[in-house]
Amino acid sequence: MTARIPKALTIAGLDSGGGAGITADLKTFHVMGVYGMVALTAVTAQNTMGVRAVQEVDPSIVETQIDTVAEDIGVDAAKTGMLSSSSIMDAVAHAVKKWGFPLIVDPVMYAKSGDPLMRPEAMETLKRVIIPLAKVVTPNAPEAEHLSGVKIRNLDDAREAARRIAEELHPEIVIVKGGHIGGPESVDLVYFRDTGEFRELRAPRINTRNTHGTGCSFSAAITAGLAKGMDAWDAIRQAKELITMAIQYSLPLGHGHGPVNPMSWIEVKAYTYDALNDLGMVLSSIAGKVHELADPQDNGGIAVALPQPYMASPSGIITVTWKGIEMGLPINSIRHSNSGKLVRYGLGAFTKQLGLRALAVVSGLSNVTAKARVKLSTYEYEGIGDETTQISNALENATKALGKVPEAIHVKSLNDLVILGKSVASVVDKVNLLLG
Repeated sequence: MTARIPKALTIAGLDSGGGAGITADLKTFHVMGVYGMVALTAVTAQNTMGVRAVQEVDPSIVETQIDTVAEDIGVDAAKTGMLSSSSIMDAVAHAVKKWGFPLIVDPVMYAKSGDPLMRPEAMETLKRVIIPLAKVVTPNAPEAEHLSGVKIRNLDDAREAARRIAEELHPEIVIVKGGHIGGPESVDLVYFRDTGEFRELRAPRINTRNTHGTGCSFSAAITAGLAKGMDAWDAIRQAKELITMAIQYSLPLGHGHGPVNPMSWIEVKAYTYDALNDLGMVLSSIAGKVHELADPQDNGGIAVALPQPYMASPSGIITVTWKGIEMGLPINSIRHSNSGKLVRYGLGAFTKQLGLRALAVVSGLSNVTAKARVKLSTYEYEGIGDETTQISNALENATKALGKVPEAIHVKSLNDLVILGKSVASVVDKVNLLLG
């Protein structure tokens, strides 16, 4: 018996810049383990700064695309994105009614740049023809204002808008997204029409301008969850987790609003596994010697960073202390944390454009530092500030003075020896050299 493969369809436009539309949807489907299919509604000439041109696909071709994949491969769930005209909406509605799959509607009206993606006369068709077919509709605050007639300034306004959309346009679930509503958190308001229940999904507001494709990826994640057979609420909660991560690790591409990064959903896990595997392979070579490196406060150890863009945040740095290595702790006990001296050093060293991905810290041991001066190119630095500031400044000064990245830096004010490398193996090789 063959395994069931969940299948999701995106009915949307093409963003030539790759950040939104069907490209974002397919990325999201695939990272969530769902086979993705496409019914293309329009081609846009678009980048991070704006939309330069739009070419609509003939409505009959849009409908035929849906019919063709549905009759052969099957559709477990579908979503709509850019539906620019009434005739395209009518064609999509006819196909959705014919095949009966659950539909997620992302009521795309404008690009992130503010350029319109829907003809003004199509707004009423969206309300009358498309949204009543939706299991879930996912407007942001400006879109919810258009659909409900309610000016949204806060969560109470968002509740009223969601209620009106549900009662007047009849989707099963309305999500008024919180990205455009102020406050320290991004709060998505979820309204269930049948029960009249409101639920909130909260996440810290992330300070970035790289939010292109947020709505596409969020609605695609809900679609993928439904295609896999998840309950609607569970699919929505999971989609919130994915889009929060995608924004946190968004990509600084172009000169405008860079794209979110749905690939982070699997890449963080994959890179973490690789880093732990690398650590496990090399730590055995020094496990019997690290008692020579451990200080009483257990300040020292090894840090290894995930690749960009993931290394730039504290959670992208994995650490293990000398005592942990000496005790032979299992590899899955290595810390993936947001604090500590090793993480602070990593934040200063790994964000420089120097290719550094690993470091070791030997704290307060003058005899080891003396050996480093002889066996490694070691830069002496005396400054002020915490570990992040000191190692960052030291690297800048050292590369100017030496014309290269040193193998080690002695942070004199903290009496820490920081051994640097492009891989954890290269750092451990240097540690072994010092241990003789």
